[in-house]
Amino acid sequence: PKGDAGLTGRKIIADTYGGMARHGGGAFSGKDPTKVDRSAAYAARWVAKNVVAAGLADRCEVQVAYAIGVAHPVNVSVETFGTGRLSDEQIAAAVTEVFDLRPAAIIHHLRLRRPIYRQTAAYGHFGRPDLDLPWEKIDRMEALRIASARNGEQLRVPNFAK
Repeated sequence: PKGDAGLTGRKIIADTYGGMARHGGGAFSGKDPTKVDRSAAYAARWVAKNVVAAGLADRCEVQVAYAIGVAHPVNVSVETFGTGRLSDEQIAAAVTEVFDLRPAAIIHHLRLRRPIYRQTAAYGHFGRPDLDLPWEKIDRMEALRIASARNGEQLRVPNFAK
């Protein structure tokens, strides 16, 4: 060929949220779960769904940042777009208490070494009620509520009367 066709990562936005949420830029397909482009994106979805299910926010976007050679994330941030019952920082603190976001732990908890990826090749990786994907599970909402309460934080109810 006279040049690179550049086929890797051509549908990263279609594979995720279609432009609704920010994206770190890493493609999923062709990468095994040891690559945080894939596993951490799944974990962020899992965390965000549980935050909303726990009633800590109505909307939630989770960002996880890693450094090469460092197992624990160097940063976990939460954005609730003003819908949080706690501050975004308080929710992030509860998240880091409840979820082990080291790559090996994500692989273990979400059982990502199974052959489950073929079914995500069309129609995206997220919000697929037709598939039983582990990152769509809501299984940590009670632990998030407990972690929020244990940290001495009181849930605040948003004032929509303004």
